[in-house]
Amino acid sequence: MRQAREPVFYRGFHIPDTLDGRFELISLHVFLILHRLKDQREQTDELAQALFDTMFADMDRSLREMGAGDLGVGPRVKKMAQAFYGRIAAYDAGLAAENGRLEEAVRRNLYGTVDDPGSAAVAAMSGYMRRQADILRGQDLRHIAAGQVRFAEPATQSASES
Repeated sequence: MRQAREPVFYRGFHIPDTLDGRFELISLHVFLILHRLKDQREQTDELAQALFDTMFADMDRSLREMGAGDLGVGPRVKKMAQAFYGRIAAYDAGLAAENGRLEEAVRRNLYGTVDDPGSAAVAAMSGYMRRQADILRGQDLRHIAAGQVRFAEPATQSASES
């Protein structure tokens, strides 16, 4: 959650500082961790489920803090979970290919409410995701399970050019 709240994403990468933008960044970072965990699925199923549950418990809490009523929270969280599953599929396919699929997924999801984020911002976020996936691949599962996930600092020089 901490990495997704870094101001550089909103200032340097031009991701909207809105509820949707924050959801997208949290989803992206949780996806990256889950993407790492799937390589050793037999050992990480419970951890992956706990991460998912924690993410959506936080979403539930946040919606309630913003004043959403009890009857409205459940359906909104369910809709967010369905959206998250869609992002997992799109980002997985994008990371597996070099044909622009990741850039398309980033543009559609992270920048879905932005008229024109600029190709530099989309390319920078796609590059960020690829670098983070590589960095996470090299991290020991014990550290990840202990909540000691290390993300690299996002480089925004190319994103700022748009």
